Amino acid sequence: MAEENISAISTALSASGVAVIRISGESPLSIAEKMFTPVGKTGVSDFEPYKMYVGEIHADGFSDFGMCVYFKGPKSFTGEDVVEFHCHGGVAITRGILKKTLDLGARLATNGEFTKRAFMNGKLSLSSAEGLIDMINSESVSGVKAGYYLYREKLTEEINRLQDLITDTLSQIDCDMDFPEEDLERSSTEKVEKDLKKVINSIDALLGTYRAGRTLKNGVSVGIVGKPNTGKSSLLNALLDYEKAIVSDLAGTTRDIVEGAIDIDGVRFNFSDTAGIRESGDKIEEKGVSLSKRILEQSDLILFLMDASQIDNEDDKIYSLIKDKNVIVVVNKIDKCQIKDDRADIYLSALYRENLDKLKTLMIEKSVGVDLNGDFLCEERHFEALNRAKLKFTDALLGINSVSLDILAIDIKDGWDALGEISGRTATEDIINNIFMKFCVGK
Repeated sequence: MAEENISAISTALSASGVAVIRISGESPLSIAEKMFTPVGKTGVSDFEPYKMYVGEIHADGFSDFGMCVYFKGPKSFTGEDVVEFHCHGGVAITRGILKKTLDLGARLATNGEFTKRAFMNGKLSLSSAEGLIDMINSESVSGVKAGYYLYREKLTEEINRLQDLITDTLSQIDCDMDFPEEDLERSSTEKVEKDLKKVINSIDALLGTYRAGRTLKNGVSVGIVGKPNTGKSSLLNALLDYEKAIVSDLAGTTRDIVEGAIDIDGVRFNFSDTAGIRESGDKIEEKGVSLSKRILEQSDLILFLMDASQIDNEDDKIYSLIKDKNVIVVVNKIDKCQIKDDRADIYLSALYRENLDKLKTLMIEKSVGVDLNGDFLCEERHFEALNRAKLKFTDALLGINSVSLDILAIDIKDGWDALGEISGRTATEDIINNIFMKFCVGK
């Protein structure tokens, strides 16, 4: 159902080749009629939907030569009538055209209001909207893929399938309560048990992709650690392919955390080159070491560097702190020495980039470890909702032979509701608003 006209700039407000001002609502054409003079047409009222028309866009005090397109609802992004002006991307031009739409009766859209209207009009699910914002905010190819999985309704389709199965299960229970016959009830109980196991197995399959999905969406936080002067800064510079960190023969040069990021096979890796871990009387260096230890706790992956020419008990002490974590043991400086260590996962020379590609491959295996072209659960909200649904279905399964049918139905219905929060069918207004507030104005 069309609501009041809203308007906003849908592109970045900066000097650019093209900018887009979008209007959506009950009568955006009435605004466009007063603002746009098409070439070769008598007026906007003659526009065919989904065709781009060239002409003059009029604002207060100036005009711009641009384009206008009309999307007729419900075949539009929002499900309402939509008009877009495509103008030159100057800040003054864009603001002036937006102001004119507001002067003619449109209201300035709030954060994500266009997408929220699309959701309210059934054009996309709540998880699809989350996928859209993930794609917009992503800094890596893998993040785009994870968002696109949601945006194209892949997760919603699976959730709807599970809810349909649960709906059939609840209908069976209702029938048993209305017509209680012992033989029929026993047969129905077997079907309910079978259906619940199917749903739980499907939920487990989704939950099993969450760790990889979060990695693909957010990237991998990597801590580079080791005692001083093992080549941590040299390795960071080699991975980034430019000089980010200061490299010196003097031990303890790095006292602050030096950060950088790269993409490996589409996955974002966020590096922290930490201060060398050792006992020191230097208070400033000790603060750097303390910060390094905190970074260790927060890292998804640790690169532990040892100097091939100087492996000693200091390395042993550091290794004891991280051996139970997700760690790659790197023996560096093999250009100087060929010493072996049983803990080593890879030998390399950061200075000469030797075996650097092998390290990158190993980092993918240790941090993702799955086919990057698969589908993944990547939103914490979805993960929590699926866990709550699984808990309710598991409770129902455990009580299937010991509790009454009406109690059984309550647990199953609660699980159905938890699943519906993902697609938005049962999401509260607070959940919905929190999601759309993540969008910028104009989307």
